[in-house]
Amino acid sequence: MARRNRSGTARPPGAGPAVSGARLWTWLMLPGTLWMTGFLLASLLLVATLAFGTTDPLGNPRFGLNTDNFAALADPAYRTVLLRSLGYALITCLICLAVAYPVAYAIALHGGRFKNLLIAAIVVPFFANYLVRMYGWSVVLSDDGPLLKALRAIGIADDGTKILQTGPGVIAGLVYGFVVFMIIPLYAAMERMDTSLIEAGRDLYGGPLRTFLFVTVPATRQGAAAGCVLVFLPAMGDFVSAQLMGGPDQIMIGNLIQDKFFQGQNWPLGSALTMLLMAVLLFGMLGYLRRTRKDEAEAVR
Repeated sequence: MARRNRSGTARPPGAGPAVSGARLWTWLMLPGTLWMTGFLLASLLLVATLAFGTTDPLGNPRFGLNTDNFAALADPAYRTVLLRSLGYALITCLICLAVAYPVAYAIALHGGRFKNLLIAAIVVPFFANYLVRMYGWSVVLSDDGPLLKALRAIGIADDGTKILQTGPGVIAGLVYGFVVFMIIPLYAAMERMDTSLIEAGRDLYGGPLRTFLFVTVPATRQGAAAGCVLVFLPAMGDFVSAQLMGGPDQIMIGNLIQDKFFQGQNWPLGSALTMLLMAVLLFGMLGYLRRTRKDEAEAVR
């Protein structure tokens, strides 16, 4: 005879108590959760308090209640770098969307038994160190690299055309570095999508482009939103691509923070820049969570 738990739900004979299983998982997750939460809060508290500090004549940071670091962020030079970082991150998201949608669509709906192999072929190369991949990409985009040689051979580029040390070079590095974060959530969304919707669109005489725009894109918008968040957040704070692909005239806010901490020895100003970056990223994250909650509420209705 089936036993019943406290909520009255029948459980098969011989099954262990569900409550004990839940407690076991809770205790197993507790150390890691406490470890991550503790160090996250400690680092945030350190940065937040240091942002109000000063430096002594030797460059050592000192805690305090000084707001000059935040007032310094009004400098037009910092505003220019912040806007440049925002622009590069947004353009990177759009390009990653344009690249990832057909890739995810082809694998999810036409990959057949090779789906897992194709996903592995995309993901495995990104297990390599990010810095190593960026160095390799900088060789491809260099003035004597294979890409510019091919463009010159077909007449699209001339000898004066450059990709490295330019804004497009930085965006190319960001797209290469983070496009996989867009492909995976889009692929997952298309895997869950009801393909009968696409067939219904075709039955209503919708062409491939109209069916894609008015059926596939709305059905996978949550995956696209998740991919945009996963691309935008690291792209906004990235400093490797800007350093290797852009040079001194294309620095992003991540380069400024790195410079203040490790070269300028101005930790309080670096902390204030970090708080500014976190505020921008938090704003984007809250927008994503609000949109996700709204979509879930509409799905329940």
